[in-house]
Amino acid sequence: MMKYSLWSLLFCTSLLLSDVLATYHLSAVDPQVVAAQSYAQTRNNGRPPTRTLNPAKTDSQCRSRLLDLVFIIDSSRSVRPGEFEKVKIFLADMVDTLDVGPDATRVAVVNYASTVKIEFLLKDHFNKPDMKKAISRIGPLAAGTMTGLAIKSAMNEAFTEQSGARPRSGNISKVAIIVTDGRPQDQVEEVSASARASGIEIYAVGVDRADMRSLRLMASIPLDDHVFYVETYGVIEKLTSKFRETLCGLDSCATGHECEHVCVNSNVSYYCKCRASYILNADMKTCSLKQVKVEVVAVDPCKCESRLAFQKQTQAAIQQLTAKLADVSGRIERLENAVGRA
Repeated sequence: MMKYSLWSLLFCTSLLLSDVLATYHLSAVDPQVVAAQSYAQTRNNGRPPTRTLNPAKTDSQCRSRLLDLVFIIDSSRSVRPGEFEKVKIFLADMVDTLDVGPDATRVAVVNYASTVKIEFLLKDHFNKPDMKKAISRIGPLAAGTMTGLAIKSAMNEAFTEQSGARPRSGNISKVAIIVTDGRPQDQVEEVSASARASGIEIYAVGVDRADMRSLRLMASIPLDDHVFYVETYGVIEKLTSKFRETLCGLDSCATGHECEHVCVNSNVSYYCKCRASYILNADMKTCSLKQVKVEVVAVDPCKCESRLAFQKQTQAAIQQLTAKLADVSGRIERLENAVGRA
């Protein structure tokens, strides 16, 4: 009876094990397979959901310095469709960080491959939802990497007053952000230098296989502040916070400062300077007039020193004669008195 019960238990256990294996599609209980599946399941559970561009959603805005901002994005064949969508999400995130408006920051997008297409101009959209809808409609051009042509087109077409750029007299910063994952198939050094000379500040963002030398030829100086690199398009969103620090810094001088003469904005704060002929004091706020050391060179063309020495000698001689005269006068007076008594 006990033997029969034992066999029954073993039989039931085998059936239960078969059901378990069938449920998880395992042909054998392999610890490595189980561990791999557990890791994959854990990784998938911890992975954030895939982001999509939502034009209606807006993020908290910063008080960015006034910008005419043009994005120049590479959509050549090397940028796969899923990667290009991440570039568009990056653009939308950047729009969210900015203070967008006709009297604030204006944004344009230049799309390029072997040809250049201006997706929208600085004058086209002045609110975030419309701007993000326009970004969501951008499609890849799919061939070539004519980065120099794209920079030239941005300079000659996107940054013009006819396209919505503010006059130079308005002191509005002109900024271009280039995003590329390849090596330019044309020359970028000369056209980039012309763009910078015209007052355009260039940031170069390289992804994956991007040519670092070309990025450095395009970017403004200091290069450490204007050249960025990320390994994949999947992490390009990390740059949003970096650009937020750069483009969304508060105008510290405008919001209040303690400089006696001149306030100069820096990326995170401000520092004080003094006007010409003044120096900054130890408190780094107030100014003092520079001390001018005057060295007097003795010049005696009229021999005044010799005359003064002669005068001193004469005065001494007169004093001696006066003393002798007084002595003689005293003797005479005493002699006369003696004679009178006699």
